[in-house]
Amino acid sequence: MEIAGTLARLGNRILSMIAAIMILLMLLYGGYSLWDTVMVYRGAFLSSDLLQFKPAEDAVESPTLLELQAINPDVQGWLTIDDTHIDYPVVQGENDMEYVNKDVYGEFALSGAIFLSSLDNLEFDEGYHLLYGHHMDNGGMFGDIVEFPQESYFDSHTSGVFYLPDAAYDITLFACLEVDAYDPVVYDCDSGADRKKLLDYIKKNAVQYREIGVTAEDSVIGFSTCAEAETNGRVVVFGRLTKRS
Repeated sequence: MEIAGTLARLGNRILSMIAAIMILLMLLYGGYSLWDTVMVYRGAFLSSDLLQFKPAEDAVESPTLLELQAINPDVQGWLTIDDTHIDYPVVQGENDMEYVNKDVYGEFALSGAIFLSSLDNLEFDEGYHLLYGHHMDNGGMFGDIVEFPQESYFDSHTSGVFYLPDAAYDITLFACLEVDAYDPVVYDCDSGADRKKLLDYIKKNAVQYREIGVTAEDSVIGFSTCAEAETNGRVVVFGRLTKRS
């Protein structure tokens, strides 16, 4: 009986130790998951070290972007959409997957970077230019793009700027579409794409649209991100580029 009692007490201690270890592991895992989530969302916003490269608000030329290009030659410009969280450098990779999980410094980041289509010819005085960014739930990266289908949000957000090292383009936003990720018109980013076809398609299918007199001779820019509810759903906002003099 005494031996059985000793074994029972020992068994209880072992079970208590196992339970304590499991609880500790769960707490550690929970803490790591929380830390990881914080790091992902923190990485989705402009860091203090990147702020030094941000162009001046009224700039026509942005020498600070040349400094950022010296760190990463893939940097092409800086995008700001007024009154949103969208205020980031823009890169262009060899393909459209390169910066999905890589930041502007070329380091791994789940929030990725804002990037131009790899097909873009970088001739911003003409053509159609498409930028991609992750939809972050806290509004980081292109998280605010998913707000544009709402009429009130669309009506109150009309402008932005796209800065290059040697030029700046004012953006006049004019449309928002909800499309499939494989939409053949919206995602035809080749430099020879038919802009009249694109503009007619946008006007016909837009969930929000305002008439600004955009024509096939204008330079058009689009901003694409994932929709909230659909696996292959995308929200794309379009603007006209006008070069500052």
